[in-house]
Amino acid sequence: MYTTASMIFKALVDAGITHAFVNWGNDHPAFLEDLERERVEHGKTPLEIVTCPHEMVALSAAQGYAQVTGKPAAVIVHVDVGTQGLGGAVHNVDRGHTPVLIFAGHAPHSSDRRLKGTKNEWPMWHQDVPDQPSIVRQYMRYTAQIQSGKNARQIVLRALQIATSHPKGPVYLWARRETTEEEVDESIFNEKVEFSKWPSVQGGGLPDSALNTIVDALLTAQFPLIITANAGRNPATVPLLAQLSALLAIGVYTSCPMSMCIPWTHPHYIGTAFGGKNDLLQHADVIILLELDVGWVEAAGNAPQPGARVFVVDSDPLKMNWGWQHVDAELLCKADAETALAQLVGALDGPAVNAKVASDVVASRQGRLKELRAAWVAAQEEAEAATSLGEGSPSVPYVVSTLRQAVAAQTASGGEKVLWVNESISNYPLVWAHLRPEQPGSVIASGGTSLGYGLGASIGAYLGGIVAKKEYDLVAYVAGDGTFLFGIPASAFWIARRYNTPFLTVILNNGGWKSPKMSMMGVYPNGLGSTASGNQLTVGFGPDLPDFSHIAAAAGRAWGKRVTKADEVQNVLQEAVKVVLHEKRCAVVDVILESINS
Repeated sequence: MYTTASMIFKALVDAGITHAFVNWGNDHPAFLEDLERERVEHGKTPLEIVTCPHEMVALSAAQGYAQVTGKPAAVIVHVDVGTQGLGGAVHNVDRGHTPVLIFAGHAPHSSDRRLKGTKNEWPMWHQDVPDQPSIVRQYMRYTAQIQSGKNARQIVLRALQIATSHPKGPVYLWARRETTEEEVDESIFNEKVEFSKWPSVQGGGLPDSALNTIVDALLTAQFPLIITANAGRNPATVPLLAQLSALLAIGVYTSCPMSMCIPWTHPHYIGTAFGGKNDLLQHADVIILLELDVGWVEAAGNAPQPGARVFVVDSDPLKMNWGWQHVDAELLCKADAETALAQLVGALDGPAVNAKVASDVVASRQGRLKELRAAWVAAQEEAEAATSLGEGSPSVPYVVSTLRQAVAAQTASGGEKVLWVNESISNYPLVWAHLRPEQPGSVIASGGTSLGYGLGASIGAYLGGIVAKKEYDLVAYVAGDGTFLFGIPASAFWIARRYNTPFLTVILNNGGWKSPKMSMMGVYPNGLGSTASGNQLTVGFGPDLPDFSHIAAAAGRAWGKRVTKADEVQNVLQEAVKVVLHEKRCAVVDVILESINS
């Protein structure tokens, strides 16, 4: 017997979906029955089901999977309450432009025993809300109700088509229980669908007029600057950006990066910031904002110099679902980053253009970039040399650099085949700077601002790495202590144990939520709260801090240690990496930093 649930599963599998991260409920009998039918008839289910005891972990895992594979995963949740349980992960997959298909059941619309799937349990009356998809609609690229098994496959394919078109993002489908229980004739189930006829919309390139304008500006600029954050979501952009930068000695700066956009060792990579002041703006006369959300913060006294020519190249240059966003720009170009970069490289890499470029202009640019990079690298190395702060508490640059070295020393690839999941929040600038990533796709982040992404994402990324044959030596997650708690660690480490996805977690533990305190200081730098401890401000976790490694050990038999002194960091991190690599289980290192409560 086939049902609408059978059709939904078949559509997902035929479209290339390999994993579904699920949290079952009373709206899913047809799905559970169909999975068993698959096991009886074929010995296994064609769709890998990953049971997730919390919906936010499920969606975060699906995001990590999609970020690594470049292909969507599915998430299945339970009516309105399960949809709400997705929580802030909905924000992340939207802002992170991550294609994920979310399916939620819905309470039955009847209590008539003549209808299969009708209301027969008391919670179903409470769960029958008037507009369930409105819970997430403003974050979705597409929402739709499946109303019959006969066209369920077409609805799924349309949703996936939209999710994987630029700007990519999540989609939400739902169906009432009577619909999912609807029986479907075998002939409909076996109908052939030409999936090649359901392609994604390809990202466009720069119009000729825009291409010519930008090329001319780059050729004549004294100090051109490319600022990016998200171009590296597509790893194919990384070598193109590196090549473009090298052709004309164009500086590259990352602002609030959520992906690895250019190798750390590139000679023209000259800085990164998260909301801090970018002093290079006052010197740049041509600026390209490439797949960028926040290039500068005007309230921090930061903006391009008067007369600077600004060009926006983005899959969503107007940020259509943001309440407010504006950049004073000469051109706004809706274009795919890979396509646009290839166009610019093609237009600039040739004898005709090279003849126009005075060698002294390029030499002057290169000299300036060399000085800027040397100063940036020197500041990083100086910071890494300062091992401790306060009374021996390790410094973040020292911890991150030691972690980087421990991973490189013990992995077969020397650290080249390591996936870093970065959710360090108040320490974002330091972690991005001191990880020094080189390989395209080697660092992922949520792309949004909802905390708790990283634990689930590490699980999904591990599974995605297997599917995509990335052959990662190690998946390593760097988190803050508040972020770790947001990630539902008991649920996440249980999943990691159940599905054999060991990863390393390093917690930069400052004893609470530093970001709210920093926000307060930004508005009231000399206010009453400026001298108050984190506990006084109710953002601290002290004086008795949670033992995070014990949570992981209890839930998923993880290994864990707490580090309180700088001279303990190296040995513990080396031991933790060894545990993950050789014992194939999760490891958690809780590094106690200078506390916000002191």
